[in-house]
Amino acid sequence: MVEASSLIGRKRESKGSEGTIECHAPFDGSLLGTAPICGWDEADAAVQAALEAFPSWSATPLRERQGVLAKVVSAIESESEDLARLMAQEVGKPIAWSRAEVTRLRLTFQLAVSLLEEVGDERLNLDFDNRGKDYEGTVSRFAVGPLFAIVPYNWPYNLAAHKLAPALAAGCSVVLKPSPLAPLSTLALAGLVSEAGLPSGVLNALLCSNETAERIVKDPRIKMVSFTGSEAVGWHIKSLVPDKRVTLELGGDASCIVFDDADLERAASRIAMSGYGYAGQVCISAQHVLVQDGAYSAMRKHLVAATLATKTGDPMSEQTVCGPMISADAAERVMAWIEEAEDRGAHVLAGGNRIGNMVEPTLIEDVPGDCRLATEEAFGPVLTLARFDDEGEAYDAVNRSRFGIHCSVFTGDAARIERAFSALEVGGVIANEFPSLRFDNMPYGGEKRSGFGREGVRYAYEEMTTPKVLLELRR
Repeated sequence: MVEASSLIGRKRESKGSEGTIECHAPFDGSLLGTAPICGWDEADAAVQAALEAFPSWSATPLRERQGVLAKVVSAIESESEDLARLMAQEVGKPIAWSRAEVTRLRLTFQLAVSLLEEVGDERLNLDFDNRGKDYEGTVSRFAVGPLFAIVPYNWPYNLAAHKLAPALAAGCSVVLKPSPLAPLSTLALAGLVSEAGLPSGVLNALLCSNETAERIVKDPRIKMVSFTGSEAVGWHIKSLVPDKRVTLELGGDASCIVFDDADLERAASRIAMSGYGYAGQVCISAQHVLVQDGAYSAMRKHLVAATLATKTGDPMSEQTVCGPMISADAAERVMAWIEEAEDRGAHVLAGGNRIGNMVEPTLIEDVPGDCRLATEEAFGPVLTLARFDDEGEAYDAVNRSRFGIHCSVFTGDAARIERAFSALEVGGVIANEFPSLRFDNMPYGGEKRSGFGREGVRYAYEEMTTPKVLLELRR
């Protein structure tokens, strides 16, 4: 097991029982450091440490847990620039976006601090039943137990925080697994959180193989699994533990519906920012743009201009919006999907080239419905463009997807927004803004193959706790 407290802001030179992994910057290939790969012996020790720490931590008074979380907030504030620069280098997230993620990281833990001001026992009103006059009813929430949190590379801080902050607030102990594509960032965060004053064993961070992770998932000492990542892996995890509490935050292919009464220039600018920012490596980044016939020609011109204007390159540059893909394999996959669509008759209107791990922001029109760009999550800087006639046609197109996290609707008609809100089979409808807009206190998650359960600190807290009723005869 790797002690989280040993990891903040330091190079990972130690070895795990299965060796180390080298961490290279996706932009220029430079070596950033190494991280230990742990085997089952370390994982078993981590799970056991979480199990042994759970009774004491879950019984710790709310105000004491709140105090530890408040120290985490302060630590993030003091380390913010170093955290941002580490992440920008490790995953290629543009530095402006990296700083924004660190800000959200701090806010997510602050939301957990604030939540502990609000939670407490709930008194049940039993007056509706004549029998109720003889009883008092109380509902309390209890932590589910040790939790296994699996974090992806693309938001190595804030997606970890959306598991850690509510779990620690609830009284859960945690085993945290970072992505092998971004271990330095997530392990640094784990060290920072641990050093804020957590008792030993409450947080245990380790990088391990998929095989070891599966053993942790199935281990009866682990009472809940919180996973963010790919559709295939997420549903596989759920199949391993059908009787265990699991939350899945998986992929998406967010659509933007643009009606002919929308502010087209603004819509194009915001959609381009969503689709191309951070090379589209966000599960709610814009992927499909559906434009009403009357606005199609003008919107097409605006989107071409916005695509060509997107600043692409070195993630450490303050002006960069679209940095590199996380790896050569990821870049090759996106280019293969673009080429497949072109071979089937689609037209690239802007972009479509690759240099190293950089894929140009790409706008592509008339993608056939059975191409991978039309049916799969691109997770790259690609927007598809298509037209529609009436609004029902647009809603049907969105609902045909097997995914469903966010959808944007651009229109000046409030009644149309309400109809879209009712009709769209997604976790959230974003009106007149890009689909990648997320506030950290909102319920966040998907429908259909995008997963189940909700994040957002209060909503995740509810997922990680169990309500228990106490009925007492009045004295």
